[in-house]
Amino acid sequence: MSRKGLYGLASKAGEVAAVNWYPGHMASATKAIRERIKVVDLVVEVRDARIPLSSANSELQDLLERKKRLIVFNKMDLANPNMMLKWESHFEDHNQRHVFVNAHQTRSVRKMLDVVWDFLREKLAKEPTLLLMIVGIPNVGKSALINTLFRHAHALNKAEQEPLKKAKVGPLPGVTQHISGFKIGEKPSVYVLDTPGVLVPNIDNIDTGLKLALTGAVKDSVVGEDRVARYLLSVLNSRSAHLRWTPELAQAESDTSEIGENVRKIITQSCLKFDGNLGNKEDMECLVDEQMNLFRRIFKVPAQLGDDGWIRVSKQLLKLYRTGRLGRFTLDPVPEVDRDYVRFENE
Repeated sequence: MSRKGLYGLASKAGEVAAVNWYPGHMASATKAIRERIKVVDLVVEVRDARIPLSSANSELQDLLERKKRLIVFNKMDLANPNMMLKWESHFEDHNQRHVFVNAHQTRSVRKMLDVVWDFLREKLAKEPTLLLMIVGIPNVGKSALINTLFRHAHALNKAEQEPLKKAKVGPLPGVTQHISGFKIGEKPSVYVLDTPGVLVPNIDNIDTGLKLALTGAVKDSVVGEDRVARYLLSVLNSRSAHLRWTPELAQAESDTSEIGENVRKIITQSCLKFDGNLGNKEDMECLVDEQMNLFRRIFKVPAQLGDDGWIRVSKQLLKLYRTGRLGRFTLDPVPEVDRDYVRFENE
């Protein structure tokens, strides 16, 4: 794979068409969701807080809007706090019930449950049993959310609760491939349908596709680790990420590793001395080329490895981003607000 072409996906339309975004199990899962959603009391649509719009499955939105729905934005610990406030205002303006959570924190999930119970207050008064369905694209944390719900329910109902069967959790998209039912509550009886992550068959917008790949909804190997890493650097550079990095971020580094701090220093120093135009494609590619070469050295990847070496460099960069060690970034800008025509910028 050539390292050149920061915007390679946009310039090579044939390659985009050949990318398999939609494995076979997703088609059958989408059909099963459409069939079973008719009987559920509430749909919990899980999205990624870093891409609140890009992580929505557009083909299911018409169906979801006809049901009681709560949108849960997971991975809030990786999203820009200022942008979360703006996104909250956006969804409130559109009367869409939502909550931001970290699926690995029980306290955060309890907050979500409070919203669920409030949403279903009338239903709870009439029905002793509730059925929820968890839906979302791959790797947004649906299974992690369910597992935390299990732990919470088990703590509340130790004496009565049956042994809990946890949902599968993995680092790669597509771990859950069949719809499964789980009991998470006794009084009232609450059942959850866990569904596989499903994407739309075709992702026409290249920027959306790269955001999905960067946040892990699409396997890196499908798009190419090198392309995704270079897209990440273009985002960090164009948004002047180095101006928002704080001493607290450096202090959060592991005592045994300074790699994140070293990467941030390289990005900062290269951006400060850069005299090109970041809005120019060729200038941006030159800056990214320079940064990738510097990263190869600090990651101690031999130059003779060729493309395999660049994949190793890219994987390390992506891991740093996905664990929050390059800062908290929201990739989707908030759409224009109709009433005052203001476009919020990602701060």
